[in-house]
Amino acid sequence: MKNIGFIFLILLMFSCKNEKSTPAETENEKPNVLFISVDDLNNWISPIDNFSNVITPNFERLAKMGVTFTNAHVQAPLCGPSRASVMTGLRPSTTGIYGMTPDNKIRRNGNPATKDITFLPEYFEENGYHTMGIGKLFHVHAPDSMFNESGGRVKGFGPHPKKRFVWDGRGNGIKGIHGRTNTDWGAFPEQDSLMPDHASANWAIERLHRNYDRPFFLGLGFLRVHVPLYVPQKWFDMHPLESIETPPYLAGDLNDIPPVGLKINDLPMMPSTEWAKDNGEWKKIIQAYLACMSYVDYELGRILDALKQSKYADNTLIVLWSDHGYRLGEKGTFAKHALWETATQAPLLFAGPNLPKGKKIDAPVEMLSIYPTLLELSGLPAYSKNEGTSLARLMQKNEGVNESYAITTFGMNNHAIKKDGYRYIRYEDGKEEFYDHSVDPNEWHNEADNPKYKSEIEALKVLLPKVNSKWDSESNYTFQPYFVEQKTRVNGEENKPVRAIGADR
Repeated sequence: MKNIGFIFLILLMFSCKNEKSTPAETENEKPNVLFISVDDLNNWISPIDNFSNVITPNFERLAKMGVTFTNAHVQAPLCGPSRASVMTGLRPSTTGIYGMTPDNKIRRNGNPATKDITFLPEYFEENGYHTMGIGKLFHVHAPDSMFNESGGRVKGFGPHPKKRFVWDGRGNGIKGIHGRTNTDWGAFPEQDSLMPDHASANWAIERLHRNYDRPFFLGLGFLRVHVPLYVPQKWFDMHPLESIETPPYLAGDLNDIPPVGLKINDLPMMPSTEWAKDNGEWKKIIQAYLACMSYVDYELGRILDALKQSKYADNTLIVLWSDHGYRLGEKGTFAKHALWETATQAPLLFAGPNLPKGKKIDAPVEMLSIYPTLLELSGLPAYSKNEGTSLARLMQKNEGVNESYAITTFGMNNHAIKKDGYRYIRYEDGKEEFYDHSVDPNEWHNEADNPKYKSEIEALKVLLPKVNSKWDSESNYTFQPYFVEQKTRVNGEENKPVRAIGADR
């Protein structure tokens, strides 16, 4: 009997050991990933700038759960190339994706940099994750068959009223030459349930309450605060017009900007700051943007509530990011589309296991770091093609704070570098801008020719990308004449019309 009992005990021990080492149990030790992108969101949210008393309690809630980067910068101040950079882990200067590229054309044999690339969600799938996605994650939604489960994307940025409330979408632009945008603002529709982002949140919430036999990657792309700045009236009511501030503005600010910079800033389809001032619309545009922020904050809160109520609350990594900043009157217009601070800076927040809570980091970082950071925090092997640097040790141990910098690219060989409180911009023709944020946070005075800053400028020049690929043949941006001209010139292509896939998508 003793021998039988001993044998039974040995078998039981082996059984327990084998059970613990099954693939499902091992996989479940990896954290889930909740990947949230918010379109056109600048740093006005309350955990960062708290501009004009914006009401964003759920952004604050997420900030308290983890780490907030107050000085994060995108790799392109335009949604298509910015998102392609995050998802490929490559710089625009490496891929030549400087404009809008159809999701299914990013990876193809015609582009040597991306022909064999593994997109961020795919890397997680290849390492045992169940992947899901809804909304705007790439430029439109995602390449075909990207996710195990896809909720797709509602076309456009509606809902729209039958007639525009304020702006005609063309401004000073010429029909047939310049693109027409969705830029407009006002209270519409009547209910949150009519907003595409509400349906996307519902889809994600339902999946947070499911059971999975392996870790999951869930991508959620919110459309707001992208124009048109339409949300229900109650979100406008939270921001009374009389309490609205306007950002700092200097008439004549662009007098010391090089010609290429002025061409890039030529946006005839967008409202100008002078127009908004003269027509009494500036505060109304700000109010609409803040209303959209508060609305997206509400949808974020619904997601955080669902995660908290799920079985995955303690084992899920969250990253929230935006594809670029947004100018609300700074530098003369209402748009992204620039290499200045207000266009390149955007929120970046991480939360989850083994990360500090309520920490803020002011060092400049790149959205390019999202891919390698998620891999390291998830315990996955590094992806050799990633050009970004993981932020895990910066968050956990403050490693690399003093060496940190960020590069933004807009078109071929136009770059901005943010480091040590300075912004250096170099255009394709060698013309430069330089700003010392310690004395000029609004970037009103170009000090590129000031000998006082010669050594600082030379040090930043060293960081410029060594590779400046020609435009990817499938990448276009037709809303600004400069980018059409540049692609034609550098690629030697015939100047022919292309189907616009820009701001109206």
